[in-house]
Amino acid sequence: MKTKTGLALAVLGVLGLTQHSQATEGGNSSYPVGVENFTCCAVPPPGQYGILYAQHYTTDKVVDNDGKTVTPDTFEVTANAIVPRFIWVLDQPVGDASVALHAIMPLVDLDVTVVPGVVEQSKQGLGDMTFGVAFGWHHSQSLHTLAALDVIAPTGAYDKGDTANIGRNHWAIQPVYGVSLINPNGLNADLKSMWTYNLENSATSYKDGQELIFDYALGWGMGNGLVLGVGGYVYNQITDDTQDGDKVENNRGKALAIGPSVRYDSGKGWFATLKYQSESSVRNRAEGQALWLKAVYPF
Repeated sequence: MKTKTGLALAVLGVLGLTQHSQATEGGNSSYPVGVENFTCCAVPPPGQYGILYAQHYTTDKVVDNDGKTVTPDTFEVTANAIVPRFIWVLDQPVGDASVALHAIMPLVDLDVTVVPGVVEQSKQGLGDMTFGVAFGWHHSQSLHTLAALDVIAPTGAYDKGDTANIGRNHWAIQPVYGVSLINPNGLNADLKSMWTYNLENSATSYKDGQELIFDYALGWGMGNGLVLGVGGYVYNQITDDTQDGDKVENNRGKALAIGPSVRYDSGKGWFATLKYQSESSVRNRAEGQALWLKAVYPF
């Protein structure tokens, strides 16, 4: 059996919309936990849409399986990302389900410092892209659900000897199921659930464990286009990593994040959400804070 210890725990990277975790290889996940917010799971009418995500994430520590900090006092990570997402909702439904295709292209700026002047690195560029298909159902004017399948491709730059990587060098497959309750005057609630199955990194013979991820939002519509509430994520790694076929013990990641969230609907087809979230109850991951902005607009 093998266990990751020491500075290996501090080797962070970014994938998708800036990943910042510690469980799994290099402490990352293929999905940017906490990215989604209000109205996450309601497929829009047929047409083409653009979504722009922006994230600023900072952390100064990584914790182990016992919740103890394993990084030096000089440890610091800052990750910024601008992420265009393109959605095409087809004119032809399948049964009573709307059909949507989408692609995500993360542009990442990552700075990692473990020991200043000794172990530090910066990288910028394209991260790992996501492609997927979704089926959406509109049960009423306020209640919406979707089921989707995403594939995350290893398009980002990766070098197994680097401290900072903006790609993970492996494919990942992610089934998705989500629910959105949308009320301009009243309760708004969103839950996006994901199961991530990771394939092996061919450069290191390392295979990340399977992950369950839940992005959530809960708020109240004020009747003037604003929804005020909270949002965040729940992360739980449900199987062990493997290295050369051997289990990596005591390395499963866990985390909870929560913070204030606001949504504004213009009433003209575009809307935006803003969220700040702080991580807690963390195991085998970095513990930090993130600021998320999401803007949706029709073409």
